[in-house]
Amino acid sequence: MRSTILAACLAAACMQVQAQMPSRLYLTTEARPTYGGQAAAPPAGVATDTIRAVMARAGIVYSLDPLPWKRAYNTALERPDACVYATSRIPERERQFKWVGPISQIDWVLMARADRGLQLRSLDDARALRIGTYNGDVRDQYLRVRGFDVDPVTDDPANPRKLMLNRIDLWATSIQRGAATVKRLGYAGKIVPVLTFNRTSLYLACNRAVPDALVARMNEALASMERDGSRRAILDKHAQARLEEGQAGVAGR
Repeated sequence: MRSTILAACLAAACMQVQAQMPSRLYLTTEARPTYGGQAAAPPAGVATDTIRAVMARAGIVYSLDPLPWKRAYNTALERPDACVYATSRIPERERQFKWVGPISQIDWVLMARADRGLQLRSLDDARALRIGTYNGDVRDQYLRVRGFDVDPVTDDPANPRKLMLNRIDLWATSIQRGAATVKRLGYAGKIVPVLTFNRTSLYLACNRAVPDALVARMNEALASMERDGSRRAILDKHAQARLEEGQAGVAGR
């Protein structure tokens, strides 16, 4: 009798755990504006190709929505079946998510008008200067908590325009995204990097409620892609595309 009750309790517990596990994942990433205006382009690039390949290899059903970055990030914090990429893994975020990756790496830079001739030896040299940031991204958070004078915008390409109007002194961005944006806006040679102040690895960041077994499956899928060369093939394809078309690299937030 006692064994029957125990078996029934175990079965009920298993059913409860299974009910709590997501049958699919909801993935979010940063919406990219089209060159022509306000509409969000479908997510594309090395990070998305990598994530799609990971999901296929891990056998995980998912949906993918491009959203404004802050909304995408907060969705992964709040929704139990959600993950967001490409997310910089920094100590301040470590306990907030479960991590799949790394997907890539990015260098953080401060950019300035070339004609100002700013020379920065360290980040502390920028304390007296006004820094343009993208609201809610990792560099914005990083500089805020360290007491820098930040001037955030909700549309990152507004920052180089503000630089040219002398409304800010510096722009905090990634070297990959910054260089591509400057070129696209016609400011090549007019806006230049003056300091590389950090390097971070980029991940798929999943809500803490996503089961460990699911996270392990995704990490193993990525590891198997590294072993068989399919991950390198994705990187090489996009590196060649950037050379030919002047595209941005992974835009880590």
